[in-house]
Amino acid sequence: MDNDAPLFIIGDIHGHLEKMIRLLRFANLANSKAEWVGGAAQLWFMGDFTDRGPDGIGTLDFVMRLQADAARKGARVGALLGNHDVGLLSAHLWRDQRSGGPGGTFYKDWAKNGGLDSDLARLETRHIEWIQQLPAMACVNERLLVHADALFYLNYGETIQAVNETLARVLQGGAAEYDRLLAYGGDRFAFTEKNAGGVTRARQFLKQFGGRQIIHGHTPIPVMNGEPYGRVTRAYVYANGLAVNVDGGIYKGGVGFVYEAAPLT
Repeated sequence: MDNDAPLFIIGDIHGHLEKMIRLLRFANLANSKAEWVGGAAQLWFMGDFTDRGPDGIGTLDFVMRLQADAARKGARVGALLGNHDVGLLSAHLWRDQRSGGPGGTFYKDWAKNGGLDSDLARLETRHIEWIQQLPAMACVNERLLVHADALFYLNYGETIQAVNETLARVLQGGAAEYDRLLAYGGDRFAFTEKNAGGVTRARQFLKQFGGRQIIHGHTPIPVMNGEPYGRVTRAYVYANGLAVNVDGGIYKGGVGFVYEAAPLT
């Protein structure tokens, strides 16, 4: 596939399947049957497909079908691993085992963080295997794509490939490895100019992993700029243009958006 294909990105869905479908249809990327209609464009999801919304498993099913249909048509639909996706797996795999989180067990931690029993009951092996193979990072059209505006990726490797390979092993590993990874779920604001050194950290992060601009979800835009959730219809560019937040806060009532990452000049 052409690496210069138009790049579209959608932030955290959190189980809001119908909102996601409307956004993809409006952007002329997919229809309601999870069929790819975006031609030569490429689309990336930034992770956090489940929790906090009514139909996390339906969201997973739709994205999985869309990804497969796009591949059949010579297009690319990519998806990143989010902390809520890890949380769902942990609740299934290590349900009542002790954890370091606020609930004391993996299931209680997940439930406190917005997990829904209806999603856990419908989780199948194919969903688990799909989540376990998701990359944590990607570099596409000179954009460094990561789920979180955080630095913990550096703890898992010095290159994109190394980070992805390490986290793939973590997701096949034991409860202690899940617990460590989930502990990073609250990390955010690494690149904001509102924190001392944020712009410098953004530059260093890009130098380490490649790309000219970081694109992430994880932290709802209103948390960063104070904009009302219902008015967020575009990405938030910050850190002197080095970082772009695409989390429209759908689970908080945001309408969401699909971000088109125009070629960098």
